[in-house]
Amino acid sequence: MAQDSKKLAGSVSRRQFLVASSAAGVAGLAGCSGQSSPETDAPATEAEETDAPETTTSTPEETSESSAPQMLTAEGSSTVYPIANKGSSYWNSNAPPSDGEYWGSSDESTVPGWDELGAPDMRLADYFASLYGFEPTETQANPAFATSIGLSHSGTGCKSVRDGLVDIGNSSGPITAELGISEEERDANYVDHVLGRDGQPVVVSKDVHDAGVTELTGEEVRQIYQNEITNWSEVGGHDQEIYVVGRAEGSGTDTSFRLNMLGSADASMEGVDTRKGQNQQVATVVQQNDGAIAYMALAFTGPEVIPVGIDFEGTLYAPDKSAEHTIFDSDYPLNRDLHQYTTITEDTPSGTDMREAAFMNMFLTTFGQKLFVEDNNYIPLPDKDLQSEKDKLPSQA
Repeated sequence: MAQDSKKLAGSVSRRQFLVASSAAGVAGLAGCSGQSSPETDAPATEAEETDAPETTTSTPEETSESSAPQMLTAEGSSTVYPIANKGSSYWNSNAPPSDGEYWGSSDESTVPGWDELGAPDMRLADYFASLYGFEPTETQANPAFATSIGLSHSGTGCKSVRDGLVDIGNSSGPITAELGISEEERDANYVDHVLGRDGQPVVVSKDVHDAGVTELTGEEVRQIYQNEITNWSEVGGHDQEIYVVGRAEGSGTDTSFRLNMLGSADASMEGVDTRKGQNQQVATVVQQNDGAIAYMALAFTGPEVIPVGIDFEGTLYAPDKSAEHTIFDSDYPLNRDLHQYTTITEDTPSGTDMREAAFMNMFLTTFGQKLFVEDNNYIPLPDKDLQSEKDKLPSQA
């Protein structure tokens, strides 16, 4: 990204050359964060990779006393979206410490990890922003800077952060695969922040599960997606043609599935009958079609979109947290990191500005891991990984 910045306005950084658009333009880019959910947002289409309005960003050092820090924007993966958007909603509400349900503690409830944070006598966003030098507003729904999370694809998110259209690119696949770049180019231009993990399940429609297909081998899944198995009777089910659902090419879920299940991000998938751009679209297709199979994010499974166990070389990974081996385990072969990418620029050589650090740090606490990761049916990071992610952020004020 640094080399792109040098081409603009005499080698100034992304945070200096982007021209501010109207607030409505920013909202159009990122979706109405804090007022929507993955189930109700209008899904992006596969062709929805158009340029978005540009927006100004800043850090405490770059902001004069007379102007507020600019909105923090992110977009990309529909898999990462439930985590990032819920966090954004909490941030933008800036709830008081007396709330107890969303932040702080009351006679009725206390949020997870409250004591670990030292029970701060500050509103939610005020507290996390103050750790990185921002002045508390002490006002409901008025954080030191607003946040806005857009819904698209991992590839779109990675391209948008690469091109300076957003501050953060959300991706459920590695940026190397999404942009077709080397690890050296990644390390020179981006910082990879991991919020949590997804034990990417393979799901079937209810009729398939009811007919007895509660587990498959990894090889059977491969054969289904490569058109070598076409009827459920071939894997112990009823006599019905398999309706094979895939994610849109360019989505992180599709990239990760090909890498982990088929061995290559470019592996062929001749068996796919239909592709959908978002996890919630995949869930709808599985609900509405008998004989369906799909791969998706854990957050979108349900009573009619049922994960099956996968047997990899004699080890059965079950969709049950009480099983010996589960799809929630770190060694589950379809387990993947959920990423937020930021760019390294001349102005921010660490790759993460103070707004980005303040927001991301919220997710790297017991509070954030429980409320935004685990409660969305994703896998919290172990303590050692949480610390390594915190080490990527700039020092606190």
